[in-house]
Amino acid sequence: MRSDQTYDVVVLGGGPVGENVAQYATEHSGLTAVLVERELVGGECSYYACMPSKALLRPIEVASTAAHLGGLSRPHLDVAALLARRDEWVSHYDDASQVDWAEGAGIDVVRGHGRITGPRTVEVTRDGEGPVVLHARHAVVIATGSSPVVPEPYAAALPWGSRDATGVVEVPERLAIVGGGVVACEAATWMAALGSHVTMLVRGDRLLGGAEPFASEAVLEALRGAGVDVRLGVEVSRCRREDARDTGLGRVHGGMVHLLTTTSADTGAGAPTGDQTSPAADGEAGAGEVVEADELLVATGRRPRLEGLGLETVGLDAQALLRHTSSPSESSRGEVPDWLLAVGDASGEAPLTHWGKYRARVLGQHLAARTTGAEPEPVPDDVPVPQVVFTDPQVAWVGLTASAARERFGETEVEVVEVPFTGAAGAALLRDDASGTASLVVDRGSRTVVGATFVGPDAGELLHAATIAIVGRVPVSVLRHAVPSYPTASELWLRLLEGLPRDLRR
Repeated sequence: MRSDQTYDVVVLGGGPVGENVAQYATEHSGLTAVLVERELVGGECSYYACMPSKALLRPIEVASTAAHLGGLSRPHLDVAALLARRDEWVSHYDDASQVDWAEGAGIDVVRGHGRITGPRTVEVTRDGEGPVVLHARHAVVIATGSSPVVPEPYAAALPWGSRDATGVVEVPERLAIVGGGVVACEAATWMAALGSHVTMLVRGDRLLGGAEPFASEAVLEALRGAGVDVRLGVEVSRCRREDARDTGLGRVHGGMVHLLTTTSADTGAGAPTGDQTSPAADGEAGAGEVVEADELLVATGRRPRLEGLGLETVGLDAQALLRHTSSPSESSRGEVPDWLLAVGDASGEAPLTHWGKYRARVLGQHLAARTTGAEPEPVPDDVPVPQVVFTDPQVAWVGLTASAARERFGETEVEVVEVPFTGAAGAALLRDDASGTASLVVDRGSRTVVGATFVGPDAGELLHAATIAIVGRVPVSVLRHAVPSYPTASELWLRLLEGLPRDLRR
């Protein structure tokens, strides 16, 4: 490659978001694009997040289902085979097929660290080779994803992050997880199934804080039923590790971890229990309990990966960029030049692959239209962010929770209906002891669904219908005429709509 190249669009980040921006910007437009990636093309999702986690969780879920169906016995879980399946799904951390896809789509790939050095200009530093300077005729798009947050006091202990959890090679006998969100709950599910004695230390008073409370309760009950020691309202004030060292992805990072914890009296969590707990040892400051573990997973959130991108060379910092992407306006546009854009996790929006890819498709089409003079496709207002948590039971939700809807529309303007998952024969057939809850949140003013939550076996497969109903603003009186097949779990929709007041159904 020449040391100086010009493209219509330069994309920093070769994950699924960057790939979608480049694809949709160049398809049928005649524009050119290049992906700049310092790690694996395909990004976090392909190798360290969505794909490996679901490759681990699906066999575990199937085994659990088999154990709850008459006529079947629980399959034996072969740990080595399960990890080998994970390795197949991440292509053994080889991105050749992703590079082949990009090049086949006419998108160039440059490996290295890209840094903005001036207007529409990116310099790529490459290992063992000279730098490449890329010029963008129209846009530089930041799609660099996000990085895990590792707050004090954990950093010096070299704890596992989500990459280590999905890339597990050595299964620790005892694993402590700090956090109660999606990563923490899913990782607890598969690590317990792999044989770890898992203790979750959750600062809040429930798991999955963004979900409906009944969903949080269902996951809490299930994790505890699987042998996970979940402790709510727990603060970690000190973390110490013997012989912390970087031993590689998914391997135990040194000696025993000692966590000094305190439990908030007002959470009702009670005193910690289990053989990983001991009273504060001599020399440990403060009251509390010490949790001992062979490994520690810190799952306390992620932040946009914007460091080292050279934003200062065009008069910006990360906060200015995030201010604009979270609330674009004429005043913020004055800070951010029109050729510089951010999308996906890097924009500060929901750190979900499917959401980032959606926003990337919209942005790519907009770039193609803007630079070719075509009319951009219209985008609906208030597109909701769907989410599925692949615990057992699965949790799936989209749109507003009941409390958020009441805050937005008013207490008397919202109808909430809940039905048991077994309210539909098709759902009850999924497991002999199937349980869970389905819920709809309806705005009385528009008579449309504004939120939905499903908790139960294969709940994620029910979610897209709710997303369509919300995006399409379909009145519930019309939804009643969308006939669900029998016996399938989708019949839950009929039960939910029947549960609404008659005046809304007419």
